[in-house]
Amino acid sequence: MSQQKADYADDAEIDAELDDLPDAETVEETVASLEERGFDVVVVEDADEVLEAVKSQIPDGVSVMNGHSTTLEEIGFDEFLSEGDHEWESLPDQIWAIDDDAERQTARRESQTADYFLGGINAIAETGELVAADLSGSRIGAYPFAAGNVVIVSGINKIVPTLSDAFDRLESVAYPLENERAQEAYGVESAIAKQLVYRRETEEGRTTLVLVREQLGY
Repeated sequence: MSQQKADYADDAEIDAELDDLPDAETVEETVASLEERGFDVVVVEDADEVLEAVKSQIPDGVSVMNGHSTTLEEIGFDEFLSEGDHEWESLPDQIWAIDDDAERQTARRESQTADYFLGGINAIAETGELVAADLSGSRIGAYPFAAGNVVIVSGINKIVPTLSDAFDRLESVAYPLENERAQEAYGVESAIAKQLVYRRETEEGRTTLVLVREQLGY
């Protein structure tokens, strides 16, 4: 279910200081920290450029899966994956064409091993760690190992000074917004049930962070 953040964001109380845009020097220092930790980083200027940057990361002929991400929705990737002109195998389309609930759940689990898995992140510490969480784990389960390649897309508003601040951002920015989205979409509250701290990528070239110099997602 595609939603517009404006439909629910006003109902969420967040710590706005942890959603501000950092200055250029901070972004550069964060990129250096991420690269030292084994992440590939691509920086783009605005949301108009980011979809092309993301598409350029994915070769023809591979299977592609995406976890739910407001950022991916905002840049148009979800729509492009389902309806665009590409040579990828779109696993979401296959999954949601399955009528049987148990079979669909099995397919969702199997999709964690996609050749390319795309998603967002909830916080980026200037020291180079990534922090994310969700209710079921379907959004972040592929990141540590299962997927062949991972492409994470994020606005620079996710950058905070320390890992402790990243946890604070998860609690006081990402969760309130996701909770409002979940209630709007599904009529249920969300929870920080499964949490990931991505401290380092040990496989060269596996995980790419596409960083946008704008405020995107949460």
